[in-house]
Amino acid sequence: MAAKVGFVSLGCPKALVDSEQILSRLKAAGYGFAASYDEADVVVVNTCGFINPSIEESLEAIGEALGAAGKVVVTGCLGARPEVIREKYPQVVDVSGPAEIERVLKAVAEVAPPERDPFLDLVPPQVKLTPRHYAYLKIAEGCDHKCSFCIIPQLRGGLASRDAADVLAEAARLAAGGTRELLVIAQDTSAYGVDLGHRASDWAGKQVRARLTDLVRELGGLVPWVRLHYVYPYPHVRELLPLMAEGRLLPYLDVPLQHASPRVLRAMRRPGGAESHLATIQAWREAVPELAVRSSFIVGFPGETEEDFALLLDFLEEARLDRVGVFTYSPVAGAAANALPGAVPEEVKEERRARVMELARRISLEKNRAKVGRVLEVILDEPADEPGVFIGRTQADSPGIDGTVRVTTDGTARVGEIVNVRITAADVYDLEGEAVASVPAKE
Repeated sequence: MAAKVGFVSLGCPKALVDSEQILSRLKAAGYGFAASYDEADVVVVNTCGFINPSIEESLEAIGEALGAAGKVVVTGCLGARPEVIREKYPQVVDVSGPAEIERVLKAVAEVAPPERDPFLDLVPPQVKLTPRHYAYLKIAEGCDHKCSFCIIPQLRGGLASRDAADVLAEAARLAAGGTRELLVIAQDTSAYGVDLGHRASDWAGKQVRARLTDLVRELGGLVPWVRLHYVYPYPHVRELLPLMAEGRLLPYLDVPLQHASPRVLRAMRRPGGAESHLATIQAWREAVPELAVRSSFIVGFPGETEEDFALLLDFLEEARLDRVGVFTYSPVAGAAANALPGAVPEEVKEERRARVMELARRISLEKNRAKVGRVLEVILDEPADEPGVFIGRTQADSPGIDGTVRVTTDGTARVGEIVNVRITAADVYDLEGEAVASVPAKE
């Protein structure tokens, strides 16, 4: 019998891609996968170490796996700080950082040797942790920014982009396997290729530069939907807008603005402020009126005053962002922000977060109600609880973080299909509608 590996994947989509790569290599090596701790010969825990709650969740997951399975290999972002893990759980088999796949395989093999199958060596299978019709596509590792609240560069290193040909080859394999939506991710997607000098590589008989605009243009010819996450508002982002008009890129940008007060942003070591943010968003919307903008914000950052917070509320009221995520500031060991004065009490952080969410919910409801009566493209993610009904997403919705659409069809639709839907009802985050036609496939 092949040894079985249990797997726990924590953290962001970038970590999920790492998990897919590890699982693919384990499967190629002849391992089976366990659905429960009882079945596992060894458990791999891919950890997150971004903020204290993530660290606590990771440590809890390691402890649970040790208690249930006994043999645990730890990897991922928190693994870049092995002393934190070893201090609490010295009995773990091994601890490695992000992207150390070979070390994970070696550690697993030490406690659960694989059963070799010569046929598996011929065609290594790819394991996906997302449904067949969408996939995350990581185009770069690491980050060159020095944000005071973040230790990602310490955990994952500086920016390390993939050649365009390598990315496109992976995208083509995914498309051939049924992927219809690619979610492009990196720590800083818009910096893609800077470290490579935007060098070109050969793809399908032509040279494609490692530059976001060039890459997206090619990706848009492989699948119907291409969605960008973690886009910093650099000036060259405007070059992407014509690709949205051409249908090669979804009119959706995930832009982590973090705050609107210039004073707080300077303390965060982030650029901009309310005035520049608004000007950028206005220019984008003038070029692409249907553009959906998602952003995340931190409240309660050290030194944030009521005046700073009021500026953030004013900005959100005027910007009317389509999707908003709000987090209270949480210190993490090794971050420069820990040394900043003016700590904000926890109850004030929570109160400010609640006020932002109240405003964001009101704006979201207004925007959703304005969609009633319109016909929108929707990708069907999964069957609902009655025949012919599906849960899907519009072009303005990314899986797991944005809204959904409850779609009534004629019964012939399938998961992964893109359909035109007439919206009939709306609430704060989600919509309901009736399918009116399928969207023709791209040539």
